[in-house]
Amino acid sequence: MLYKFKSQAAADVIMLEPNAEELLKIIGKAPGATGIITAAQIPQAVAALRQAIAASEAAQAAKNAEAAESAQGDQPAPDEDAVSLRRRAVPFIDLLEQSAAAGKDVVWGV
Repeated sequence: MLYKFKSQAAADVIMLEPNAEELLKIIGKAPGATGIITAAQIPQAVAALRQAIAASEAAQAAKNAEAAESAQGDQPAPDEDAVSLRRRAVPFIDLLEQSAAAGKDVVWGV
């Protein structure tokens, strides 16, 4: 299933179900066929996403440092999550920020 996030203030953002549901859980919204993030809720949602991104990057950096210490030779450790949370979340954050600036809600499934 695809999630299509829409706003009257910006272009649509389309995501695969697992990625969209991860972002919705981060911002405290229940994943489902339809939903809304009101303009008033957007600042908290953006802050939650940025906090989750920072935590994810810190965890990845610690993991990479640990792998580098235990790595043999000059071979880099493989990156398990090739697409970071930041890369998945940035289009959604942009949509949220543009919507907040215009005072518009973000909806999906309608």
